[in-house]
Amino acid sequence: IVVTKYLTCSRYVFSLPASLQVSITPMQGEISVGESKFFFCNVVGDVKDIDWYAPNGEKLLPNRQDIIVSRNDESSSTLTIYNAGVDSAGVYKCVARNGDQESQSTVNVKIFQKITFKDAPSPQEFNEGDDADIICDVVSSPPATIIWKHKGSNIQVAKDVRFKILSNNHLQIRGIKKTDEGPYTCEARVMTRGEIDLKIIKVIINVLPSIRTRQSEVNATADIMQSAMLACDADGFPEPTVTWARNNVVLESDDKYTLNDDGSELIIKDVKKVDEGDYTCIARNKAGEKEEEVSLNVFVQPKITYLVNQTASELEDQITLTCEASGDPTPTISWSFGRRAFTEGEQSLDGNVVVRSHARVSSLTLKYVQFTDAGPYLCTAHNSIGQDQKTMYLEVRYAPKIQGSVTVYTWEGNAANISCEVLAHPGASVVWFRDGQQLPSANATNIKIYNTPAVSYLEVSPDSQNDFGSYNCTASNVIGVESKEFLLIQADVPSAPAIERVVPYSSSAEVEFEEPDASGGVAILKYRAEWRVEGQDWTGREYDAEDGEPSPPKLEGKLQATGNALKVNWIKQDDGGSPIKHYLIRYKAKHVSVWKPEIRVPHGSDYVVLSSLDWNTEYEVYVVAENQQGKSQPGTFYFRTAAEPTAIPETIGNGSGLGTGAIVGILIVVFVLLLVGVDVTCYFLNKCGLLMCIAVNFCGKSGPGAKSKNIEEGKAAFKKDESKEPIVEVRTEDERTPNHERGGPTEPNETTPLTEPDGKVVTDDTSKAMETDVKKAVSEVKTVPNEAAQTNGNESKA
Repeated sequence: IVVTKYLTCSRYVFSLPASLQVSITPMQGEISVGESKFFFCNVVGDVKDIDWYAPNGEKLLPNRQDIIVSRNDESSSTLTIYNAGVDSAGVYKCVARNGDQESQSTVNVKIFQKITFKDAPSPQEFNEGDDADIICDVVSSPPATIIWKHKGSNIQVAKDVRFKILSNNHLQIRGIKKTDEGPYTCEARVMTRGEIDLKIIKVIINVLPSIRTRQSEVNATADIMQSAMLACDADGFPEPTVTWARNNVVLESDDKYTLNDDGSELIIKDVKKVDEGDYTCIARNKAGEKEEEVSLNVFVQPKITYLVNQTASELEDQITLTCEASGDPTPTISWSFGRRAFTEGEQSLDGNVVVRSHARVSSLTLKYVQFTDAGPYLCTAHNSIGQDQKTMYLEVRYAPKIQGSVTVYTWEGNAANISCEVLAHPGASVVWFRDGQQLPSANATNIKIYNTPAVSYLEVSPDSQNDFGSYNCTASNVIGVESKEFLLIQADVPSAPAIERVVPYSSSAEVEFEEPDASGGVAILKYRAEWRVEGQDWTGREYDAEDGEPSPPKLEGKLQATGNALKVNWIKQDDGGSPIKHYLIRYKAKHVSVWKPEIRVPHGSDYVVLSSLDWNTEYEVYVVAENQQGKSQPGTFYFRTAAEPTAIPETIGNGSGLGTGAIVGILIVVFVLLLVGVDVTCYFLNKCGLLMCIAVNFCGKSGPGAKSKNIEEGKAAFKKDESKEPIVEVRTEDERTPNHERGGPTEPNETTPLTEPDGKVVTDDTSKAMETDVKKAVSEVKTVPNEAAQTNGNESKA
């Protein structure tokens, strides 16, 4: 409000001497509030004092701050009003005196308010949807008229009900929108003075953030060093800032959490089960804040937490194997033993095995324990995330159980092996008896005993009828004792074959016959056929019986110290009447279908080492023996490798290099090996050298000139004596050393002494002239059922 004080300026004429006349310049004064202005008072005539008086009649003194009076010279004085205010308005009087003479003049000072924008800030910000009050406070005198404009046009409040000019001249916009954003003009006008002024006010509309979560739920797996990313995208004006919180605690980047530049992505590192829960995405700007929740579901792979080895004795009441596992979702637990699998509630056909599960615990109960229940039991915990497997071993202690064929056939002078296979845990000690006397005795020089971890072999070389009969094998351990009688029976000549038909040809005949009803206890090795022209002598020839396929080898395995390598030993069985050529080994993990490349080893080998196997994996091994007639059925063995060790032992010693002595030693060894290699080459190629000299002088080997003589002597010796191969000494597992050149020793069994040696039967010239063809029981011969084949030398009549 501008208050202007109007005063009437009047002139008074006094009857004074004409010597004093006072005038003020300017005669009228209009001052805008805040401006400064001066007035000049001039006196004509001799004057002594010139004084100024305020509108209230108070004499103005020179020391005031707002109004200053100054004497210019003897005849003039100046009144200066600084920063005029409303209270500065009024009639100011200039009085001149000289003795009794006095003269004065007045000036009317008017104070007015120019258009002033007292409060019109820019920019002004509002939230979208609010009722906006755009401020524009104007002061002037007289009061100004306010006009609002937007985008160059006057705002017509009558046309848009959202707009309203308030009594204080503010512009109100109800439910303001983002489209209302922009510059607004507040224009003020004073019609009496023709004064106009304006202020442009920038209006900004802030928009409340909106949030879109990329996934409302995120799944992760714990304890596998996996990271989970939670993400939300926020919009709004101004651009909102995004933060994340959990349980009202704001999360920041550290070892556990990582945030990207705009905060929209939260990465949780190395997820654990405790990280599961709700995470809040918060978006903030000037308009406010908005939040959304993202759930993190943490699943845990199964982990078997409890599974221990157990020991039981055979025929105990019962034993329960327990397997506990953790995981989320709760894992399903199953059991397997060999090729048999057991699941929840399953009971074996004999009622001996019962499986029960509760929560994360599964138990397998054996109601009565048998020795066949011993071995590795695999516990598998499985859920939708993965699985875990662990193996426990059930050790069953039981008394010895003796197995093996109770009858063995042989004849005088022909050694035979009686096999006593013993199953026992702990291992059993085996003793042989004959007529109550422990073997071997001082009187029984023709008896030898060979022991392996699982079999005891009694080798008997009968000298007379007294050596045939019953032999007792007794096995004992701390659990009990088991005995079994084995019979050594004298083999007899086979019965005569029966001729079925004879088909004559121009110069030969085909004879079909049935095999003998009785073999005499041992395999038939040969058939002898005789024929003659009527009235002439008989002509005969021997034919080898057709060999069969060998029997499957018996396998034993021993896991090596490394844990992922296995030594497989096999014991040779019946060779089918034809020498074993080689052994074929195949193996694979049970859970895959592809076999590893086949391994072929010479006939003299009795073991193979499988290395670099996968850790904690069940394998199956097949070993096949092959002779001239074909392959045996595979001998099989199943085993599981050890779990992978968690740490690698440190290398013993700290040295990383070889000493001078070691290097010299290596060079000497290499030099010696080169000399040996050269000498061996000379021995085989030129029949000379140090090795040849040793063979001739110390081993009785003939020199190169005796080769033809040896061939002749060999033929004669073979004609004279077609004896069997000697019984090979049986070694323990540590003593076995395969000999690939000469066919090293193999495990004996009851058929080993009865195997015919390699070589062709030497026949006379007359038998060579007749073409024959042997096919099983078909031969172009005439059999002589009443005459047995004659023997010579050490050959028995069998």
